[in-house]
Amino acid sequence: MTIDTAMILAAGMGSRMRPLTQNTPKALLTVSNKPLIVYHLEKLVAIGITDVVINVCYLGEQIKRYLGNGQQYGADIRYSVEAKPLETAGGIINALPLLGPQPFICVNADVWTDFNFQQLVDHYQQLPNDVMADLVLVDNPEHHLQGDFAVSDSVVSLLSPLHTFAGISVLNPQLFTQLPVNSDRLGDVLKAAIVSQSQPSGIYGLYYKGQWSDVGTPERLMVLNLA
Repeated sequence: MTIDTAMILAAGMGSRMRPLTQNTPKALLTVSNKPLIVYHLEKLVAIGITDVVINVCYLGEQIKRYLGNGQQYGADIRYSVEAKPLETAGGIINALPLLGPQPFICVNADVWTDFNFQQLVDHYQQLPNDVMADLVLVDNPEHHLQGDFAVSDSVVSLLSPLHTFAGISVLNPQLFTQLPVNSDRLGDVLKAAIVSQSQPSGIYGLYYKGQWSDVGTPERLMVLNLA
């Protein structure tokens, strides 16, 4: 099955990034003079995914003004506006009417990586038909040594050793059909799916060894810009 749509999660307040996010949304903070969210847009367009949904809330008008309809990047951007900040799963659920019924790539705006999204698409297309999610997992950074998920032969579990969810995935809308819009974090929804269903749970993944950073603090952003 082809993937034609992507969602970029960009509604967060970026509280840990203050004072940098006092007047600028985290998605527009720059690495090498380019906003984080633009890296993702360019990567998506490069593999032929031009239909992009972005959820916005905190300082969302700045993101909408900066990116516009996406034409300058070769994309067609639509915005899912949140009246108040939702958690990641809630933001996805709120955007489902724009995303449609087919699986889509989902990426956190506030991560930086050299990961090629085509690698995820190729991996997803080789999986069984029961896929609810296909996750990119990376080595645990120092600030998240406990990790999130394990992966073996592409099947994701909660067994050790655990890797960190990179905030990049292919998601099936069916994963969210029974969930309310006030649902919690995407990671919690994924863990619940693994725990509540017999194997295989429909949660798959691949391990990526390359460059990745959760740009969650001013110090991590500074490290990226000094690299």
